Amino acid sequence: MLEILETPITVVHIVACIFLVLVVLIQPGKSGGLGAALGGAQAQQVFGGRGAGNVLTRATWITAAIFFLTSVSLAYLSSTGDESLQKHTSDSGSESKKSDSEK
Repeated sequence: MLEILETPITVVHIVACIFLVLVVLIQPGKSGGLGAALGGAQAQQVFGGRGAGNVLTRATWITAAIFFLTSVSLAYLSSTGDESLQKHTSDSGSESKKSDSEK
C-alpha cells in the first residue's frame, strides 16, 4: 500500500529540491547574489523595497519544510521495504541449509 506513495513523493521531493536551490540563489545577499544578475531592480519594482526579501524568505522556509517532510517520508518508506528483503534472505538461507543437509 505504501509503495504507491513512493513515486509521487519522490517527484515532489525532486521538484522541491530544484525550487529550493533556485529560491536560495535568487535571494539578495550582501553582494546582491544571483538576484542582482537576473534583474534585482525589477524584483524591487514588482514586490516593493522589502517585499522580495519577505516573499523569497517565506518561499524558502515553506520549500525547506516540504523538502524535509518528503525526505523523512522517503526514508520511512525505504526502511519499511527492508522487511520483505529480510524475509527473502531468511527463506533463501533456510533453503540453502536444507540443500546442504541433503548432501
